[in-house]
Amino acid sequence: MGLMNMPVFTALTDKMRWHQARQGLLAENVANAETPGFRGRDLAQYDFADRSSGFSSASVTTSATQPMHFSVSSSEGSAFGAQRMANFEVTPEGNGVTLEDEMMKVTTNMMDYQAATTLYQKSIKILKTAMGRQA
Repeated sequence: MGLMNMPVFTALTDKMRWHQARQGLLAENVANAETPGFRGRDLAQYDFADRSSGFSSASVTTSATQPMHFSVSSSEGSAFGAQRMANFEVTPEGNGVTLEDEMMKVTTNMMDYQAATTLYQKSIKILKTAMGRQA
């Protein structure tokens, strides 16, 4: 099995392709922000779980050796809880694109893509180091 055929690299490659396709759709939404009757499009959220069939099923658990080492709160108001999205807006001309929202999506998508490429590059560097090659 080649290095690039490892499941983690395949998943990261798929994730980067997803971000590229999404960027194209978001750019189309921005370009048509004032086109009457245009409805913006977006991709379904990328899910690593759908593509994890080749990953190991091993699990890692943690245990607290000191009671104060972990501070976990299960309150519903936590920062990572589900957030209600704003209502979908439609202009009188029938356009369903909010330019500000689309630009936020573009920025977030770009940052997520950069994170995936950085993770890919770091993973290759770690493997090269582990094999005794210069990273």
